[in-house]
Amino acid sequence: MKPKQVAESYDQIADVWNSDSFNRDNGIKQHERAIAFVKHKSTALDIGCGASGRILDLFMSHGFNAEGLDISTKMLELARKRHPQTIFHHADICEWQFTQQYDFISAWDSIWHLPLNQQQPVLNKLIDALTPGGVLIFTTGAMDTASEKTDSVMGPPMYYSVLGIPDTLRLIDKAGAVCRHLEYDQYPELHLYLIMQKRDEPTA
Repeated sequence: MKPKQVAESYDQIADVWNSDSFNRDNGIKQHERAIAFVKHKSTALDIGCGASGRILDLFMSHGFNAEGLDISTKMLELARKRHPQTIFHHADICEWQFTQQYDFISAWDSIWHLPLNQQQPVLNKLIDALTPGGVLIFTTGAMDTASEKTDSVMGPPMYYSVLGIPDTLRLIDKAGAVCRHLEYDQYPELHLYLIMQKRDEPTA
């Protein structure tokens, strides 16, 4: 599936993320752990922000100037109603060009929907978009090797891909960042999240 097709699938189920039944605690304690590593709490971006607004609310509660990005038209329509003063970007992260750096970037349950051949360039792009000392939190599948799949667990067809843990860690190091935390947070489900921090620029 291409990102546009994933967006169309999320358009069909966007109301689920906006409903009272949605678990608004999902990913919050993990983000709190990541925020503890952030040195400067100025700018933050939620990639695949969806409609719930819970991560944007968390950012703002910590003093960040928060922005959201999503490829789903319906998700952003609902997100803008919930946070009318927030800047949202309707874009495919594979193609979107950053115009600034961020102190914190979240890609919670989002970039694992990218085509496998886009995983490496997008992760490099996200790390490059961090300020020195900036932090990225993202989820991936807890696989040892690269893999991809399509299923319909959420209803509409959905695509997933992962680089595998060893290659992901090598990419992080090569891109100039350090893995601060790696956890199977829903074990025995293969749901993995990583917190990584961009290295500070060397002083002259």
